[in-house]
Amino acid sequence: MADELKISSQQLLTEPKVKEKKPKLYKVILLNDDYTPMEYVVILLRKIFNKSESEAVNIMLMVHKKGSGICGIFTKEIAETKVFKVLKMAKNDQHPLKCIMEPE
Repeated sequence: MADELKISSQQLLTEPKVKEKKPKLYKVILLNDDYTPMEYVVILLRKIFNKSESEAVNIMLMVHKKGSGICGIFTKEIAETKVFKVLKMAKNDQHPLKCIMEPE
């Protein structure tokens, strides 16, 4: 019975090692334009990215002053979905707002 419970060192070494890969992350970036109202950008950031009022205002000001602003960093599928939602919302509300994603 004691022989059945023994595990040889050979058995321990042959078990495959599984390494979990971290998913690649992407930045979702809003681009400035001269037509979309700043208030609209704040509403969009709160609705799509669940930002607080102050976070949304800070991102909006970054977009306004520097030409672009990072809304968040996500996995590829989530980033694609966020970009799609931004573009769809802006188009539905007849604003030319642009949004892109870039690898981090």
